[in-house]
Amino acid sequence: MKDYDFTLTFSLPESVVVDDEVLDRLYVEGCDDAVVGFGAAGRIALMFARAGETAASAMLSAIQDVSRAVPGCKLTEAQPDFVGLSDIANFFGFSRQNMRKLMLTHRSTFPVAVHEGSTAIWHLTDVLNWFQKYQNRSLDPTIAEVAAVSMRLNLARQLGEEPGSPAATVSVAVGSPP
Repeated sequence: MKDYDFTLTFSLPESVVVDDEVLDRLYVEGCDDAVVGFGAAGRIALMFARAGETAASAMLSAIQDVSRAVPGCKLTEAQPDFVGLSDIANFFGFSRQNMRKLMLTHRSTFPVAVHEGSTAIWHLTDVLNWFQKYQNRSLDPTIAEVAAVSMRLNLARQLGEEPGSPAATVSVAVGSPP
């Protein structure tokens, strides 16, 4: 078993108010390995440090635990997935300026951003793969594994597949696009 660090954000049914009762249910249902945040109304984020055979099994079990504790909640985001230049720089211990220079120098091979605006955003898994292939640098393999599963969970959610449904579970577990 390996330890996997990830964050899951959920939207809550309108009838749910995050209080001690909800926090107790999360604990009882198996989320004792998570730090819970609830700053935005109607949302809850759980930062997990969960053991599992794979990142997919750890993350899917966490989703199931939260769903049992808070019926009707919906996964809105799995992290780490979406990253900007500053995030990428932090992962590798660079300054943002050095990361920008590296990206511009290798424009032809650097991954295409999933969003370009005032801030460009990439999938972390694409950036990690690029660093390994073109810069011969890699991070802890569990980070790459969690990033890949996070991306698949987010894609499944965008396509309307409920995490934990047979279609989403298969695509997350086997690594194929949903």
